Amino acid sequence: MTKAKNGDTVKVHYTGKLENGTVFDTSTKRRPLEFTIGEGRIIRGFEQAVVGMEPGESKTTKVPVNKAYGPHREDLVLVVDRRKILAHLKLELGRQLQITQANGRTRRVKVVDVSESSVTLDANHPLAGEDLTFDIQLVEIA
Repeated sequence: MTKAKNGDTVKVHYTGKLENGTVFDTSTKRRPLEFTIGEGRIIRGFEQAVVGMEPGESKTTKVPVNKAYGPHREDLVLVVDRRKILAHLKLELGRQLQITQANGRTRRVKVVDVSESSVTLDANHPLAGEDLTFDIQLVEIA
């Protein structure tokens, strides 16, 4: 049987969990995730786990922080003058906002602190700093 290798387009079902067992994402009630191994469109540790699998095979793999979304970076936590935020926005802890960077690109940020004079925004990926565990089933090699 054929094994998945770099350059193959594959379809997988997966369930992603945090170290405490909390499920953060799953494809079980959706179509399988399709990607090409080696393109770098998904986290490196997940891609590497699929290499060598055969269609129908299942496995559980732990993906450490450095092969997932990386460490939580303090330089991506920004304190902004509250007056620079649009007045109509409801600033609640945990709220997701989109900001436009100096280069014109947009980025999602999360409100992590609000005071009278400032708002603290976290631009890290929500799973940054987390070791992740994935249950993976290789459905197909295209």
